[in-house]
Amino acid sequence: MNRAKNSIASYLLFCLLCAFPIIGHSEEIQTSALIGTWGGPLVIGEDDLGLIFTFAMKDGNYTASMISDGLGIYGMPADRVRLNGLSLTVVIRRLDVEFTGTLRFDESGEELLRIDASWFQGSEMVPVVLRPIAEGNL
Repeated sequence: MNRAKNSIASYLLFCLLCAFPIIGHSEEIQTSALIGTWGGPLVIGEDDLGLIFTFAMKDGNYTASMISDGLGIYGMPADRVRLNGLSLTVVIRRLDVEFTGTLRFDESGEELLRIDASWFQGSEMVPVVLRPIAEGNL
């Protein structure tokens, strides 16, 4: 009986150890998937002000810059960018903006399809959906 228990325990431990590289790989995909340019409508009232974020990595930390034609902003850097699991937060103090969102992947978990977010400015909250933008389409 003990031999069977040891066999099962060894098998379960083996399975658990084999899963760790897969988990680590998934986190790496999620991390690199955010890098690039993301855009979508920023509709305040009846006006679509447009919103584009470009995310990059610098010294192991995320950075972001923002473009909004409607707001007359071209390349404003974010003060803070934080990705915690699938939750994204971007803070731009000069505009009193906090942008919070959730990364949405395809069913396989490999391709980042969109960022479902909220734009908080002062006491106003506006829902925003960002999708990837090809570099040539800016």
